[in-house]
Amino acid sequence: MAVKKSSQNEGAAYTQLRADMAAGTLAPAYLFYGEESYLREFCLSEIRRQLVPEGFEAFNFHKLEGKGLTVQALTEAVEAMPMMAERTMVQVVDYDVYKLPEEQRKGLIALLEDLPPYCCLVLVYDLLEYKPNKTYKKLYAALSGHVREVKFQPLNQNQLMGWVARRLKATGHTIDVPTAEHLLFTCGSLMNQLIPEIAKIAAYAQGERITVKDIDAVASPVVEAQVYDMTRAVSKGEFDRAAELLGQLLTLQQEPFMLLSLMGGELRRLHSARIALDTGRDRYWLMEQWNMRSDYPAKLLLDNARRVSRAWCARAVRRCCETDLRIKSVSGADGAGELKLLLMELAKTAVD
Repeated sequence: MAVKKSSQNEGAAYTQLRADMAAGTLAPAYLFYGEESYLREFCLSEIRRQLVPEGFEAFNFHKLEGKGLTVQALTEAVEAMPMMAERTMVQVVDYDVYKLPEEQRKGLIALLEDLPPYCCLVLVYDLLEYKPNKTYKKLYAALSGHVREVKFQPLNQNQLMGWVARRLKATGHTIDVPTAEHLLFTCGSLMNQLIPEIAKIAAYAQGERITVKDIDAVASPVVEAQVYDMTRAVSKGEFDRAAELLGQLLTLQQEPFMLLSLMGGELRRLHSARIALDTGRDRYWLMEQWNMRSDYPAKLLLDNARRVSRAWCARAVRRCCETDLRIKSVSGADGAGELKLLLMELAKTAVD
């Protein structure tokens, strides 16, 4: 329940930000983080458009890199008066505030508690992960009390499918719901990743309606989708296909231990899908168990689980864990070789 509540609060923060921008009532300070960089960059550009008159960027817009930034330099930027505008915008990228020396932390706390009304400060976490640290109580309180945190998450499934449909419509194409679900499963839910894939698919497609074949022909699947296909091939006893997919992933410089971890997660989900079939549960139960954003992957799991027994799933999960332990604990272990042997074993036992 706590996870759901947190998610709701994060969604409310983004909704409030959009309301702030629409009303022109931006807060004194924001902290942007999260994986959906497309939405984050859109909001940053909108804030800049509202606050910084064209031609006065040098006076009213200050972008600072967090690495090596002192509170003194940040304070100077924040307190710089605007020119031909009501407010300035100060954007700070990857500022690891919780790792500042004590004196710097004190200075930052003082700045946050007395931000000038003519500045909008935006702390942006891009390459650096934002991790609040309650150990530093005063700094945590200053950030919580004076800075609005906004987490940029992938849109929900319906919003994302609507966005995909609009982008394809602009290219003269349409897409139905099942095909859009396949696109999102194959290419992921991050908009910056989807934009080039949609462009490729639209350029390739011959007909007005986008098809699954169009997507599979030119789209670059995310690693998770490739691992799903590899696991599915194993469960069907298709070792050659599974080995081919493994080879493609290794060619892309994917680490064997990472692939094994993803495969282990896929096998655990497959095991739970088999349990769902055996106990009369449906795809919505699976969605709740694995915090899925749509029922599409749940339906795929249930279809796949019909091919295998619960005993095979349990054994596959155990063997995955054992292989992972061996790769990590045996000096000089051939991770790629171990993973290939595991695929061979699981594919053979799936059809025995």
